[in-house]
Amino acid sequence: MPAIGQPCNGCGVCCAWAPCPLGIVVSGRRQGRCRALRWDAAQRLYRCAMVSQPRRVWPWWPRWAEPALRRLAARWIWAASGCDADLAAERAA
Repeated sequence: MPAIGQPCNGCGVCCAWAPCPLGIVVSGRRQGRCRALRWDAAQRLYRCAMVSQPRRVWPWWPRWAEPALRRLAARWIWAASGCDADLAAERAA
């Protein structure tokens, strides 16, 4: 995990711990892993599917409106604003 304020490294700890406000809407819950958290094997990091592939999360979303949803999702999750997860991650034994 990066230090608070440092650029996101795609560790996914924040989204695995609890969904953000957008994730609450997407996941329908306030605790636990966000349903939009996706592993990007090519980049070897986690990404928010509401930014990268929103129709995989909401397949009913109109294709013509997908770019707008991506922009809004990036804004809602504060993409590129730096890490704000004040969590202590530990490796599972």
